[in-house]
Amino acid sequence: MFGGSFQSAVRNLRLYKWRSFLTMLGIIVGVASVVTIVSLGEGVKKQVVGQINQLGSDVITVRSGKVTSSGLGQDQLNLLAFFSTSTLSNNDIDSIKKIPAVSSVVPINFVTNSARSGDYRADNIFVIGTSNQMPDLLNQKLEYGGFFEDKATDEAKQVVVGSKIAALLFRRTNPVGQSMQINGVDFTVIGVLERTPGGLLSIAQTDFNSSVMMSMEAARKLTGNRTNLLQILAKSADPDIDHTVSEIDKTLRKNRGGNSDFTVLKHSELVNIANHVVDSMTAFVSSLAIISLLVGGVGIMSIMLVSVSERTREIGIRKAIGATNRQILNQFLAEGLTLSVVGGLIGVVVSLAVNGLLRLYSSFEPVVNVRVLSLALIISVTVGIVFSVAPAVKAARKNPIDALRNA
Repeated sequence: MFGGSFQSAVRNLRLYKWRSFLTMLGIIVGVASVVTIVSLGEGVKKQVVGQINQLGSDVITVRSGKVTSSGLGQDQLNLLAFFSTSTLSNNDIDSIKKIPAVSSVVPINFVTNSARSGDYRADNIFVIGTSNQMPDLLNQKLEYGGFFEDKATDEAKQVVVGSKIAALLFRRTNPVGQSMQINGVDFTVIGVLERTPGGLLSIAQTDFNSSVMMSMEAARKLTGNRTNLLQILAKSADPDIDHTVSEIDKTLRKNRGGNSDFTVLKHSELVNIANHVVDSMTAFVSSLAIISLLVGGVGIMSIMLVSVSERTREIGIRKAIGATNRQILNQFLAEGLTLSVVGGLIGVVVSLAVNGLLRLYSSFEPVVNVRVLSLALIISVTVGIVFSVAPAVKAARKNPIDALRNA
């Protein structure tokens, strides 16, 4: 019985191709949006967690403000800490270096600026003051040249540039040994970092591809102490990470007279924060995309109500020759279900195409899984059925005599 209803539904929908397509458009956009957004969220989560794991479980992060394990702090949102005023200081760096349980310390100190080399200019770059231990601790590799020595850089004005800065300022030439200007001051490029994924969603919340790295002292001299100490990374020499975390916490509290305007995070807590923040962002944006699915459902209901009115004579004739209310109901439900299924499948294909283009032409690596595809299709089918009930019931309840009289 339902098989015949679906055949009839497909036949009727093919008679009105453009109307059917426009009716499905909301479903197509909704499914494509949900799948693409969730895939991007899963890809970002995989990337960030991978970077955290690459750091190693012995790396501890000290951040400005209070950040909870859920990712939201009392004073800031974790991913927006980049833009807030830091409560960390150079005294904190020196104090952490003196802790016996800490083997190395890497500060991430930044300010935005512009750079120039010859006729080429790069705006809104990140000037990062850090230490020469940064590549080892962050597992970063150099494409050309080497990294600076802290003391030598203060006088020699040596910098290491990110891959995007190298491409913008030096085009296809090797930047090592060439000169560039930041804030009117000449610097010599001694190294170029390999391209790294992540940007502001990376473990260090810094787009190293668009950055120029120099020593802390050189950065302070360049900017007149207007740099912002984003965070401090410390490597534990003690296998007991909790003990090192406790020592850092006690030391920084002592510097502040007992106040705690900072957060010390170990590896597992960073993973929890990354998962929570990305999941929250994905859920919020996905909820907006689901609204388009509901709009698509309303579109299905509206068009089907119009269809019921247009096909009053057909309904009357079918009932007059013996069609039951159930058969009429099934036919219109089948039409609504067909619209939602076809729209959902097209939406999935569109999302897969978008994800493929993102992989080819951007740094994003969306992760598509069967669970997300299945859930999106189930939602679209459910929307189609729910919003088809009212038109189907209206059609089934039509009196055949009245239907033929009013046709």
